[in-house]
Amino acid sequence: MTDRAMRLGLAALLLAAPAAAQNLKDLARRVDARLDAAPFNRQLWGVALVDDNGKLLYGRNADRLFIPASNTKLVVAVTAAALLPPDFTVRTSVYGSGPIVDSVLQGDLVLYGRGDPTFSRRCFATDTTLAGVCIADPLAPMRELVSALKARGVKDVAGDVVGDGSYFEPTLVHPGWEGYDLNWWYAAPVSGLGFNDNSIDIHYAAGPTPGAPAAVSFLPDFGNVWLENRTRTAPPGHQDTIDFFREPGTLHLWAEGNVAQGSRGGTEYFALPDPNLFAAQALRAALAEAGIGVTGTARSTTDSTRYAAARLTGPLAERTSRPLSDWIFPILNTSQNWFAEMLIKQLGRQFGRAGSWEQGLAVERRFLIDSVKADSTQFALSDGSGLSSSNLISPLTFTQLLRFIRRHPHWQTFAAGLPRSGNTGSLKNRFRDTPIEGRVQAKTGSIERVNTLSGYVELPNGRTLTVSIEANHHAQRGSAEIAQIDSVVVDMAKAVAGKALTQTR
Repeated sequence: MTDRAMRLGLAALLLAAPAAAQNLKDLARRVDARLDAAPFNRQLWGVALVDDNGKLLYGRNADRLFIPASNTKLVVAVTAAALLPPDFTVRTSVYGSGPIVDSVLQGDLVLYGRGDPTFSRRCFATDTTLAGVCIADPLAPMRELVSALKARGVKDVAGDVVGDGSYFEPTLVHPGWEGYDLNWWYAAPVSGLGFNDNSIDIHYAAGPTPGAPAAVSFLPDFGNVWLENRTRTAPPGHQDTIDFFREPGTLHLWAEGNVAQGSRGGTEYFALPDPNLFAAQALRAALAEAGIGVTGTARSTTDSTRYAAARLTGPLAERTSRPLSDWIFPILNTSQNWFAEMLIKQLGRQFGRAGSWEQGLAVERRFLIDSVKADSTQFALSDGSGLSSSNLISPLTFTQLLRFIRRHPHWQTFAAGLPRSGNTGSLKNRFRDTPIEGRVQAKTGSIERVNTLSGYVELPNGRTLTVSIEANHHAQRGSAEIAQIDSVVVDMAKAVAGKALTQTR
């Protein structure tokens, strides 16, 4: 380089430095004005915005602890994507506790799960037209196992059908979850076995006439749920007020409230207290459908020693799960809590001493400290999904985590599930008609008085901003809080990209 070129380069740097400093001042002024505006100035804000090099462009309480809600799922998703191979799978096996004699299994038929969450009805990619992406019937995997049993010549089972969930710890419900939440799909129990997200679909619709009970039905219906229908059909124009309750730990449910005539009705997803029994009942239904008789009943166990001898004899039937990327997709894209909790126990089983919350969280902690290089005083985690309000993590830690996985060889395992604004998932209706429409790829989060957003903003010049915003202790409607968060992200992108972003609209 000539002396003249060096002088010109130095001059350009000297001129650029004040401009860059002014841009950062403008960024801080713009964002501060929005966060300090009433009524949002009454709550707690944690914000971190970093550039491609990890430089903090804007921070407000960036290294302070906040309740992250479902942004917690980023931790389990990144940890699993980094530590496990993209094609990681587990097996669900069927064992016999006795020999097969004259086509009759002389003993119990044991369904043993190893933490496969994909015995469910859902799609595992944003493009639902791709072959094999969607599962329409959660019983389909059970039918595969039954077909293998028939191929072995099994025509009858002289014992019970047993759901064995002992691959994970016997504690099925997280102690930090609230009692009412335990009724619903987002707090479904977590065991080595899973079927239909360990929940039943409860469909409701108006009855035939005003005053009549609402119509309520279950899917799948194995005859194990007892419902007392206390609802009524309201005249047209009334609001639906129906809600469902149960006696804790039982399948004794009741429904209260109204469903108006002319209403479209709806579907709720109710968690079942014993997922291992639920899976056993599903297998028994598939056996009956195939003409295989069962003398005994359906039951469950979490005792790892009960059928240990049977597991040494080799499986009568076996099914391999979908790959890890299909586990991560619903965790990030639609914020499926139960998949996240199944995955954190899987981390504990694969890299710790047991398939438990304690061991899974220990794996996450070591990963954050050793691999991500996060400050151990800037996070304290309680579960995998963020349902517990005991989770704490700083915005700065989220940006470190997100920058780590973006540079990782397994980036695509994680990125395929992360919602993009305007696309299928939790960002489908966000950032529309803004300069960053389609440019935001991020995870949302919300629990009572908490809203969060952490992810990436892609700029026209090829640069990528990493951002984390955590709003805690607010008294606003969720929609108002989300709009405020989105406005902050737009402001930050405008301040950094300037005219280049406006010109791409």
